[in-house]
Amino acid sequence: MSRIPITGIGVIAPGAIGVEAFRAQLAAGQTAIAGIDRFDTTGLSAHKAALVTDFRPKEFIAPMKMRRMNVLSRLGVAAAKLAIDDCGGTLDHATGVAVGTAFGPVQTSVEYMQEYVAKGAALAPPQLFAESVANAPGSHIAIEWGLRGFNITITQRESSVLAAAMFASAQLLKQNVRAALIGGVEEANEMLFSVLDRIGALAHANGTADEAARPFDRRRNGLVLGEAGAMLVAGAGARKPYGYLSGFGMARDTTASISDWGTDHEAVATAMRAAIEDAELSLADVDAIYASANGSVRGDALEQRAIESLFVQVPPVVATKGIFGEYAAGGGLQLAAALIALEEQTLHASPGFEEGELPVTRETRGAQLRHVLVNTLSAGGGVVCAIVSREAA
Repeated sequence: MSRIPITGIGVIAPGAIGVEAFRAQLAAGQTAIAGIDRFDTTGLSAHKAALVTDFRPKEFIAPMKMRRMNVLSRLGVAAAKLAIDDCGGTLDHATGVAVGTAFGPVQTSVEYMQEYVAKGAALAPPQLFAESVANAPGSHIAIEWGLRGFNITITQRESSVLAAAMFASAQLLKQNVRAALIGGVEEANEMLFSVLDRIGALAHANGTADEAARPFDRRRNGLVLGEAGAMLVAGAGARKPYGYLSGFGMARDTTASISDWGTDHEAVATAMRAAIEDAELSLADVDAIYASANGSVRGDALEQRAIESLFVQVPPVVATKGIFGEYAAGGGLQLAAALIALEEQTLHASPGFEEGELPVTRETRGAQLRHVLVNTLSAGGGVVCAIVSREAA
């Protein structure tokens, strides 16, 4: 495929508001995961998450508009504003919007149903109902800037943002739009946290290791929940591109259950190979892999087997979810990190990794990067991979 430039990045992340703060966070290689004080975790196995704690929506959104938005919509609109400012230009009204979210407005749905049960259908707040749909953030973004291009929201768990990016890139290549806002939103809340804890998905202290995200590490025992908003400007902008979306691959692992990863590493390898071929590259052209690994026992093992089966010599592997957790911006922070790596010619550290078979980075270091493979493996079997490249051709 022809390469799609990414000229703006907007980030509302745990411990980092704005792309420069996010850049510094990645360079430091320090985790944003900490103990939860937003809700009570008594009786649960896990007690940590990567939460956005210093976000002030009124700095990005007018008060009267903000009142009509839930947390997800505020994260999306604020991240979009930062991305548009970062690209150094204005967006055509025909610009499209493609948003990914793993779970969507869980908290808003809970609040609406509580009001519905307590007051009845006639008195339940209609604004809560309007915000209880996953595409509310994308709609607010389009309304805020008068964007009349396509508007799509994809819910594909860990692969949500790359699936959205794949759709948007196809529309840009068909010249249906001249630019697109691509990104994701995710909110950590008590309902989602408790469900993930009950099914054993979250990292926890087990007597031999403390609670932490450990992507690809032998001691891993679960993921850590994260939240964020991240938006990218694609196809337009005055700023020099961070990098280019140059290839995508998609596959499905039919051995996966609805809530876990499967065992078909060949399906994952198929998606990786398809992304590389779509970018008209060879395996030897891949200089690094920004992995999907999140510390889950089965998911990380599946990705590891796929990488080892595809590459004779495995390139450096970066696992960023030890910094900002899983589902953060529906996978948008992972894609943003890979683009920043290309621009800076830097491989980021992988907090939480100490011992394992893959060549996972332990510290931030310089590297010659032309093409980076970005993997996303979804619990449930979805796989979307992308190649991001440094040059336009």
